[in-house]
Amino acid sequence: MTITLNAAPQRLRAELVVLDERFTKIAGDEYLECLYDGGRWLEGPAYSPAWRCLVFSDIPNDRLLRWDELSGQVSVFRQPSGHVNGNTIDRAGRLISCSQGDRQVVRTEYDGSRTVLASHLDGRRLNSPNDVVERSDGSIWFTDPPYGITSSYEGYAAEQEIDGCHVYRIAPDGALTVVADDFTRPNGLAFSRDERQLYVVDTPGKHIRRFDVDGEKLTGGEVFAPCEGGMFDGIRLDSAGRVWAAAHEGVHCFDPDGTLIGKLLLPDIVSNLTFGGPKGNRLFITATTSVWSWLSTAQR
Repeated sequence: MTITLNAAPQRLRAELVVLDERFTKIAGDEYLECLYDGGRWLEGPAYSPAWRCLVFSDIPNDRLLRWDELSGQVSVFRQPSGHVNGNTIDRAGRLISCSQGDRQVVRTEYDGSRTVLASHLDGRRLNSPNDVVERSDGSIWFTDPPYGITSSYEGYAAEQEIDGCHVYRIAPDGALTVVADDFTRPNGLAFSRDERQLYVVDTPGKHIRRFDVDGEKLTGGEVFAPCEGGMFDGIRLDSAGRVWAAAHEGVHCFDPDGTLIGKLLLPDIVSNLTFGGPKGNRLFITATTSVWSWLSTAQR
């Protein structure tokens, strides 16, 4: 089913806030482009080079949507979706999703069928997987706060079976382990370019933490950057190692040393973002009810 774009401005002037001269090295379009504005709470943008499309979640409406890069059309990818939140495309081109409603991490196979990658820890159901990334060794890493079970708005109200909200690793053989257990509510996560570090958002803590990756384990975990505009949600890194973070006022950009060097402001609360497009330099942003894109010199 194809969805018609609701009546809304197709473009918005890109409002950049330069806080450090290092941000002036990033240039881009004068305007943000609105790709879709018919959601309720949009999340989990994931760009597929093979499909030439962006897949994203409309969590309360229990559906995955698909924006086609060639036609500009938005269609329903899957409904019901299991109240999917975060998504990523693995190195084999398959979609991996955090199903808050089903309390699972699932993979969509080439034929459209779904494989459950994780659902329980020691016989207890996960809280509600939130965001997910893949490492080059084939392992899947995800966060598990309780947003999908605290009410029936983004999932189904239920009791929390696991004591705490953790960061997990799914080994290539399917084994599930806790890699970090000292979070209030972990959210967005992203690996550094060399995969030696993992950045993880703690939303109520209003900061991003940075861990060293030692094979299958994490060490360190010091605060990398605090949030100066509400709370953080999703994060991604560009090819220069800069951290781009979704915040209430827009997207914050951090130098690898942790300095907030600039912001891209938006009119709505930003939930998540990803880089995509043929050159990897198109920033896709989910912000409350809308999806925006900005073409820039920064790239994945």
